[in-house]
Amino acid sequence: MIGIAMLSKWHVHADDYARQIKESSEAEITAVWDEDRERGVTWAKSLGVEFEPELDALLQREDIDAVVVNAPTNLHREVLTKAANAGKHIFTEKVLTSGIVEAQEVRTVVRKAGVKFCISYPHKTMPHNLFAKKAVEENLLGEITLVRIRNAHGGSVAGWLPPHFYDKAACGGGAMIDLGAHPMYLSRWLLGEPKRISSLFVHHYGKAVEDNGVCTIEYENKAVAIVETGFITAKSPFALELYGTTGCLLVGGPDQRVKLCTETDGWTHPVLPEPADLPIVHWLKGIVRNETILYDIDDAYTLTELMEAAYLSHMEKRIVEFKELGGQ
Repeated sequence: MIGIAMLSKWHVHADDYARQIKESSEAEITAVWDEDRERGVTWAKSLGVEFEPELDALLQREDIDAVVVNAPTNLHREVLTKAANAGKHIFTEKVLTSGIVEAQEVRTVVRKAGVKFCISYPHKTMPHNLFAKKAVEENLLGEITLVRIRNAHGGSVAGWLPPHFYDKAACGGGAMIDLGAHPMYLSRWLLGEPKRISSLFVHHYGKAVEDNGVCTIEYENKAVAIVETGFITAKSPFALELYGTTGCLLVGGPDQRVKLCTETDGWTHPVLPEPADLPIVHWLKGIVRNETILYDIDDAYTLTELMEAAYLSHMEKRIVEFKELGGQ
């Protein structure tokens, strides 16, 4: 049985990860640490485990084999490197870090430690997105020329998004670095290496971070990705549009229906693959069976690279070439 420490309840998905661990036969939660002591004590009590106020002390415990990190983004470098150096397997909420210098440091430490590392990329497990990947790999649409991916909600409109999600220092950004992470990593998964990016971010409600935004990315294969996100759209189902020289794939609407159009078959509703394991389940299986983690430290690094370029474009109001970043 894998002993797991939950590191912070800062992120809104922390309870979901705790529930998924409790549903697993592979692991159990043994302790909680939180940078906010009061929040951590309350959470530990609700989970029926011990609260440990000192991170270093927690990471020395022999009953803890792995950690699940939901700390603020600006604490990720410290928390992740300490966990890796202590030999603990790591599951982390995205993003890895808000900048590539910190991401490079974390990647180096994780690689050296040899621990099982997984970042939460749940959209890579969903049937419609798995089919989109299949369509690209099997050339069902010809040469891919454009991808549009939208992932947004109305958290700012309804008021359920925690106030700390508007804290620029803690988060590293707003809607794009949070919700926009999903279409960002999907676009790179589908299209490969990015070449240049342009961002347009809006502060609709006057917060310290953007609550509405769009990025356009040219990839090395000359395909263009349009990434859309926001906290201010009450009715905004996920959408993915994939266009090629011989066909297209459309995902969207309230039922997330998938429509495929090819030169040979016209419009059809394709049979979709089964969903893959949730990232945290995939991670636990990887630890127990010593299997390769798909959403690994290198995959995590590439998302931070996308985000650094996106925010640089926004701040400097220009197109940013990825070669400017200098990270590999």
